[in-house]
Amino acid sequence: MSVTPIITFKAGICNVDTSSRPYKISASSRPGYVFIYSDDDLLHFCWRERSAPISDAELDLVMVPTDGHFVPYDASNQPSNATKPNGRVFVLKFSSSSQRHLFYLQSKPQGRNGDPTWFSPRDLKIGDIVDRLLQGEEVNISQELAAIVNTDDDRRGDDDETMEDVEGHGDSNEPHGGSGGAGPDATGGDVREEGEGSREGGADGARAVTSDAPDAAAAVRNFLQSLQGNAGAGASQGEGKLYPLLSDLLTPPTTVPMVRPATEEQVDDLLSFLPPAVLVLAQQADQGDTTAEPTAAAVQAAKEAMSLGQKKALLEKVLRSPQFHQSLTSLTMAIRDGGLPSIADALSIKVENGGYLRGSQMPLGGGDAVEAFVEGVRKTVQK
Repeated sequence: MSVTPIITFKAGICNVDTSSRPYKISASSRPGYVFIYSDDDLLHFCWRERSAPISDAELDLVMVPTDGHFVPYDASNQPSNATKPNGRVFVLKFSSSSQRHLFYLQSKPQGRNGDPTWFSPRDLKIGDIVDRLLQGEEVNISQELAAIVNTDDDRRGDDDETMEDVEGHGDSNEPHGGSGGAGPDATGGDVREEGEGSREGGADGARAVTSDAPDAAAAVRNFLQSLQGNAGAGASQGEGKLYPLLSDLLTPPTTVPMVRPATEEQVDDLLSFLPPAVLVLAQQADQGDTTAEPTAAAVQAAKEAMSLGQKKALLEKVLRSPQFHQSLTSLTMAIRDGGLPSIADALSIKVENGGYLRGSQMPLGGGDAVEAFVEGVRKTVQK
């Protein structure tokens, strides 16, 4: 699949260890890029090593508009005994879940005093642009970057720097920050390594153009978008009770153990819910024409050619993928916003009162709708 980034900048990725308290955050020394591109009118937030092809991102998150925020890490809001970062860290956080991703800028700090944690106006502008893109805004990237003037810029060059380990204390909801942003020098000023169109692709607020190669995430998103088309009816309803998101209920530690002991019949039943392209590509890899929609015969042949172990491995990969997590988040939002009746009907799930408020034609919304959906799934399975 051809990828044309809207914006690209030099940044390293941080690893968050949540196995014990306090959480430990360590920065990878690998040179990398954060970049954003558009596919099927949805933004992808990505990170890759600089030595890797642009199509081989290590992190590729499908972003639901207004769900994600990209903000500077504010150490002043952390406990006094927390170890402070010694770099310029940005946090990608979500309104719909507690998931967090941390990145640190790998361009040389631009303050005259050499403070590695100081965000220059260019640094902040990059963060601001990224955050606004995630809200669905149209941004004239070239114009905004060109307008930035650093007031404390020593122009000491742009050598990449890595960052020592950073530690975070508290739960994953703690990293906070204000609006942030950045510019070309703060990113290393090297956006052209992605191709000249990398930066210019957002010059007039336009979205990047991609090819029509089959994409498993796109197939799931298209389905969810069709469901969300009916979601507006109950959007004005109150939030109601608090209820976990589907992505919080269906985590890998919960779903993967259900796949491993499954029989071949159960596995085949689960595979039938995957987009056909996923099955064919998993079996054929890069062989043959991957741009055509797989035929029913090709899908059946791919199933028959896979061993039980390969089928389970494919299901585990899907259940662990960021795309699956993001799709569950999108589905939760559609249900919360009034789409329960149409979603339950499309999935043949019987929910109480058809997904409507008792005695009315107003769809359930908020946490009440999600709870009704989960209860409907449970009862459908038990029957």
